[in-house]
Amino acid sequence: MTEFIHAALAFPAVVLGALLVIVLAYWLLVVVGLLDPAATMVTAVALSLFAALAWFAGVAGAVLLHREDLTGRVPEIGVLAAAILVSVLITRLLMRPLRYMIPEEKLPSRRDFVGRMCVIRTSRVDLTYGQAEVRAEDGSAAVIQVRQQRNQSGEEILKAGDTALIFDYDADGQFFWVMPYDAELDPHRPPN
Repeated sequence: MTEFIHAALAFPAVVLGALLVIVLAYWLLVVVGLLDPAATMVTAVALSLFAALAWFAGVAGAVLLHREDLTGRVPEIGVLAAAILVSVLITRLLMRPLRYMIPEEKLPSRRDFVGRMCVIRTSRVDLTYGQAEVRAEDGSAAVIQVRQQRNQSGEEILKAGDTALIFDYDADGQFFWVMPYDAELDPHRPPN
């Protein structure tokens, strides 16, 4: 046991151990709920696996150096490089099947609002002016820039409180195209 502790606290394992402690602290904060996963789940698992494998390889290499009575920075740096290389290769090998088993987090996009209902918040909506409030899939609300192009002469002008359908996003103008729509037809409407 003392050989293990000596190897874990010696260079290069101590450097890799610091990386492992950071990864463990990250996961502890995620589990407790004090931290949201900053990276996608696949990336977080890959980095965690890399850190654990690199630390284990570093400890094993330090034990071998001690048993073979090899001292000095050159063998220690060689163990560090080998530990990193081995952990990269094993992590890549293990992540191939895991990548399909771990759900990839979908990053939110403005295009997620297309097809949703919104409520107009300005006195009018035309080709140059208008704002609306829309609810995202997670229930949060956002105020967005909207425009209406009245193609038909009988189409109503949208005004504050009206319900509209978001049917397209203009990336260049950074606004959404909307049209009048009956709120009763909204497929995302919560049940009464």
